[in-house]
Amino acid sequence: MEHTAELSTKNVGGTAESIPLADAAKTVDKVVAKSPFLPRVKHILTPLVVPFLLLLAWHAAVRISGTQLIPAPKEVGLMLYDFAFGGIYDDAFSKTLWLHLWKSVTRVYGGFFAAALVAIPLGLLIGRIKLIRDLLDPTLQLLRPVPVTAWLPLSMIFFGIGPNAAIFLVFLGAFYPIVFNTIFGVKAVDGRLFEAALMLGCSGSSLFRQVVFPAAIPSILNGLRLGHGFAWILIVVGEMTGVPEGLGAVIMDGRMLSRTDLVIAGMVVIGITGYTTDRLLVMLNNHLLRWSPQHHV
Repeated sequence: MEHTAELSTKNVGGTAESIPLADAAKTVDKVVAKSPFLPRVKHILTPLVVPFLLLLAWHAAVRISGTQLIPAPKEVGLMLYDFAFGGIYDDAFSKTLWLHLWKSVTRVYGGFFAAALVAIPLGLLIGRIKLIRDLLDPTLQLLRPVPVTAWLPLSMIFFGIGPNAAIFLVFLGAFYPIVFNTIFGVKAVDGRLFEAALMLGCSGSSLFRQVVFPAAIPSILNGLRLGHGFAWILIVVGEMTGVPEGLGAVIMDGRMLSRTDLVIAGMVVIGITGYTTDRLLVMLNNHLLRWSPQHHV
């Protein structure tokens, strides 16, 4: 005898009617598929799973070890609130987040945009013109392995102790990913595109505008994202050189004062700001490359 799994019966018009479990499951799947909210909720919550687990592990590690050197997440949260709005510790760092954040943002994007303005045209020329490539590529390859932090003493000699040294370090950190990705993008352009353009009478500077640059855009945008990440990494180093304001300066002050909660708070602000601005670059990437879904991020 075969048995069919069934849900509890319901009365319809005075008669008992059974609903198989398989049919009920299909009905639920259809409801979920038609709901416009559930996919959005899943899309929002999924990236939060790992940070939430890391916070739990952090809290548990502090509780189990009993360490006084690393603050619990709650203490860092209080520090972040006071850093932004004050009212808890009322010390020199209370309500100063927006000032320090603005100073760091201006230095990051001052160096980043300067690097992009120099690196993209230079990369286009190196990738396309062999003479320029032979002249400049060996020197760039020689300088690229030198850590940007090794330039720190020279930057202080060139620009003195202040924001200009930090902007210079950000410029160096962002420059190499952008220029080398641009070179790669140009050299990867299909040669048949050049042949077709020449047959249509496209040459000289118009060849750059209509063939080389559009074909290299995916690599250029990838280089911009990499350079943007390095810019935020190096602003901390640049602002540890005696700059009075900025997130790197706050982290340095926290280290000097043994305020680990302040150090971690500064790290969290940099991480959130860097992630938010990176999402803007992703939106720009997907907008400019809407004709090429395989290059969407």
